[in-house]
Amino acid sequence: MEAELSQAYAQLWADLPAIFSLGLVAVAGLVMITWDVFDNNSPVIPWLGAAAMGTGIVWEALALVGDPGAAGTAMLGLVRTGGFASFINIVILASGMLSIILSVPYLRRIEHDYGEVYCLIMYCTAGMIFLGTANHLVSIFVGLETMSICLYILTGLVREDEGAVESALKYFLLGAFSTGFFLYGMALLYGATGTMALPEMAAGLAQPAAPGMIGSELLFWAGVALLLIGFMFKVSAAPFHMWTPDVYQGAPTTLTGYMSTASKASAFGSLILILVYALPPEHWPAVLAFVAIVTMVIGNVLAISQANVKRMLAYSSVAHGGYVLVGLTAGTTAGYAGALYYLLVYALMNIGAFGVMAFLEWDGKEGREQTLQSLAGIGTRKPLLGVTMGFFMFSLIGFPTLGGFIGKYAVFAPAVQAGYTWLVIIAVLMSAVSAFYYLRVLYVFWFMDESEAEDGARKASFPVPFAPAAVLVVCALLLVVLGVLPFLLGTTSAFFPDAGAAMQAAGGAGP
Repeated sequence: MEAELSQAYAQLWADLPAIFSLGLVAVAGLVMITWDVFDNNSPVIPWLGAAAMGTGIVWEALALVGDPGAAGTAMLGLVRTGGFASFINIVILASGMLSIILSVPYLRRIEHDYGEVYCLIMYCTAGMIFLGTANHLVSIFVGLETMSICLYILTGLVREDEGAVESALKYFLLGAFSTGFFLYGMALLYGATGTMALPEMAAGLAQPAAPGMIGSELLFWAGVALLLIGFMFKVSAAPFHMWTPDVYQGAPTTLTGYMSTASKASAFGSLILILVYALPPEHWPAVLAFVAIVTMVIGNVLAISQANVKRMLAYSSVAHGGYVLVGLTAGTTAGYAGALYYLLVYALMNIGAFGVMAFLEWDGKEGREQTLQSLAGIGTRKPLLGVTMGFFMFSLIGFPTLGGFIGKYAVFAPAVQAGYTWLVIIAVLMSAVSAFYYLRVLYVFWFMDESEAEDGARKASFPVPFAPAAVLVVCALLLVVLGVLPFLLGTTSAFFPDAGAAMQAAGGAGP
């Protein structure tokens, strides 16, 4: 270890190309906050952040095109690079970049267009990248807390609104509680295996326990249970989803879109790495199947009764976390690849849906109190918002020729192949249930008369600047492309060439 630490700085310079996106986002955040000191709330600041994230996307995309199966580690093995890591980074960076573009006019309209907000998004994104590519339990914790602290602040951005403050407080308290489970799980895993490096845990578990000590296997699975509780909180899986509706409803809408996509992608990315490289394939598939069922049922059933669109989308987010868990339950390369593909599609759908709602707010409280019915006939008044919302709603249902359909196929098919047909049947039934509340949005937008809308909605102009309009159109077009030409699904399958070997070393049959 001393020899490794003595070479840390030399290794850091050698690793810079591998962690270019992470370094770029972190340095850009530092430049932005320094810029804000000398030119407070400069309009250049958000675009600097968006440009940095766009550059990171190009860098990671070039790495994927060069060799999709390339994989390695950096920073003394703390993070993974290439292949899987590049894909997760693209999803996180794209979510951040699109959210910043949507946020510029939105935050200006609600008079909270502060330079510090975009700096927080940058450092939150850096934490997400660190979490989503973590190869070590310490890396997971550092990334998780960096992301969470920034999200707590962003949730309570509108301090004048009691709903936003309440949401931030709930998020902070429950988040701190879940962190306790996570840390205790880390401690037990270290006690059971003698290491915190994910690829070394299976070998550590195989070592016999010292005389008079509690069996390492008991400690290990207790640590896994506590660790999974922490992850289930971050991905809004039931029954750890209680914070999600209130937080999504109270936070500024464009930041809610960022929160619901980038944080979910990073947490699921980290969970996939743990499942592939650290956990023996025993017991946990059954646990994930149970959590997936509860999550899908609770998310979809409770979404039906919601009158507020943001709250409905919050429960929808819970349900979609359940769909991803269906793919992970398979425990195969195809299941992991499908989950990654679904995370990309989900990011486009949700950023687009929350983006539309951000520009349909008229209640002066970030859409927290306005109902869906109050927007009756808005599709004819604002056809761009109405049409793009149609793409997002149909894709969330899983309508053929859109990305949501291929995404659900990508997570359901591996589960069927792994023998979880009964689980997929439940998932398909829940998708059918979701059609009711998604199509209800389009019914109100297009088939209800404008005279039935609230006075405040009828009087609002709902301006949509060019940049946000372009984001909504791009998200809708990408959903069509990914639904018709799902070429990236084959790419994600190349990210786990060593998954079988890793699982066999852990004591399983491998995918």
